[in-house]
Amino acid sequence: MEIKKIGVIGAGQMGNGIAHVCALSGYDVRLNDVSLERIESGLATINGNMSRQVKSGRISDAERDTALARIQIAESLEAFEDVDLVIESAAEDEAIKRQIFDEVCKIVRPEALLGSNTSSLSITRLAAATDRPEQFIGIHFMNPVPVMELVELIRGIATSEETFESTRICVETLGKSIAVAEDFPAFIVNRLLLPMINEAIYTLYEGVGSVKAIDKAMKLGANHPMGPLELADFIGLDTCLSIMQVLYEGLADSKYRPCPLLVKYVEAGWLGRKTQRGFYDYRGEEPVPTR
Repeated sequence: MEIKKIGVIGAGQMGNGIAHVCALSGYDVRLNDVSLERIESGLATINGNMSRQVKSGRISDAERDTALARIQIAESLEAFEDVDLVIESAAEDEAIKRQIFDEVCKIVRPEALLGSNTSSLSITRLAAATDRPEQFIGIHFMNPVPVMELVELIRGIATSEETFESTRICVETLGKSIAVAEDFPAFIVNRLLLPMINEAIYTLYEGVGSVKAIDKAMKLGANHPMGPLELADFIGLDTCLSIMQVLYEGLADSKYRPCPLLVKYVEAGWLGRKTQRGFYDYRGEEPVPTR
């Protein structure tokens, strides 16, 4: 199946990035979220990010303007009735995703493909909640989408070869590299990354090092571009906790137990950059450790 029109559900950090790269690559995009305000906020972010690409010489003014014109506001899922592929990028909550796909299946064409940008949840289980499990696939972009090169493609047990090939071709036209992952909790990247972040939080929790010391140690000692606690704030501590819970419950191994300090931060609503406080406080000119 040739993909020309893509519907993106979720205009937040990941969703607007997906819409951004799809539009720049020539696809017509319909962008949906729970409110017009959130869609418009997502479009403003896309405009700002594309403007930065123009300034850096990566794209031209004309390319930016053409790409922005390809993105249409979809206040309702009814706007998805003629799309070829739906990419869901809602909160990392299985119940929410199931509800979204239940509504989407009533609207899209029978031949339309369904993709989820889930970073940890079972593709097989999500697919089973739809009317087309053979046309369902995991398409996990990395954050920030316009910058990061990798996309994980994950087949569910029922995903057809035709669905996989159509999606693979589409993702490659976005200029992305693909890693094929099996449908196990958190796939490849987050199966490795999130336990490291969780262990960094345990290191803080047990008093082995301060926020600054832990991040400095991994940046200078392991040549990481960003320290694990800084990275956790960037990802969102609620997302980190969700992924660790999926790993802990899905693999039944105590090594994946979420650190109690991570749970406490999420309960406090200190979710990282998006709430201005996490392991760092971002409300001033420079981020300041909160512990």
